Amino acid sequence: MELYMAPLEGITGHVFRSTFCECFGNVDKYFIPFIKPNQKGHLSSRERQDVLPENNVGMYAVPQILTKSSEDFLRTVHKLKQYGYKEVNFNLGCPSKTVISKGRGAGFLSYPEELDHFLYEVFANVDVAVSIKTRIGRERPEEFERLLEIYNKYPLKELIIHPRVQKDFYANRPRLDAFAGAVENSRNPVCYNGDIFSVEDYERVTEAFPSVERVMLGRGLLKNPGLARQIRTRQTLDKRTLRAFHDRLYGRYAEILSGEKTILFKMKELWSFLAPIFTDYEKYAKKINKAQRCKAYEEAVDKLFAEQEIG
Repeated sequence: MELYMAPLEGITGHVFRSTFCECFGNVDKYFIPFIKPNQKGHLSSRERQDVLPENNVGMYAVPQILTKSSEDFLRTVHKLKQYGYKEVNFNLGCPSKTVISKGRGAGFLSYPEELDHFLYEVFANVDVAVSIKTRIGRERPEEFERLLEIYNKYPLKELIIHPRVQKDFYANRPRLDAFAGAVENSRNPVCYNGDIFSVEDYERVTEAFPSVERVMLGRGLLKNPGLARQIRTRQTLDKRTLRAFHDRLYGRYAEILSGEKTILFKMKELWSFLAPIFTDYEKYAKKINKAQRCKAYEEAVDKLFAEQEIG
């Protein structure tokens, strides 16, 4: 079984990925949060830092592209090839309203004929491997039958399916019946993504779909950074390892980010996922979230680690 790290905008940037890889590993592919091509074809400062080979040492990293223009997609692929990338991922899964309002991400799923034309233009000209990360539709799971017909026309590296529609965001349960249809009918290798927060979740999916050889972990790795290792080795996360990961990540953000507010914003974003892994975490999480200075933040984190256990 191959395990992937999902791209989560604003969180799984190169600092997080490299620190995670050093402390935990056990991930086969790390997907880089999406690049949004601009008209001049330049990468933003954040995008460039994310794809620099020196910021992805020791991992197999795959850049993700978010666009509805085949020209912009191909231009970005050309740029990424200069950094040595031979595989890219196309984002058809982002449910954010600001993204779908522009017809990108999961918003593109509302226009199957345009999507088909986009993929035709891409595969007629691309010379790297292309995978797709998709939801199963915009509003109804029945949309996926037509979408899968389109995906089956093209030689995808793999089709990563989050079996929710865009309207679900992250609510409701993944629609496993739709995923089952993809497993049965996809001409491309299929990867499962969605709501794997524990070894038990992983086992339910893999037992239900024994032919699936790829699983992507997203929010589950933020809630429990040791999850991939636990799946592989059954070694549970301990406080010492988590503390080492936290301190290394915090230290690196302090080195490259400007201002305490910016540093704390990045760490608080992670703690919004991570805090519930501790017993009786609520009052500590509030103190972490209210901290305006690094000293107050560090004191709150110290107390959490000292006074509570990983549940």
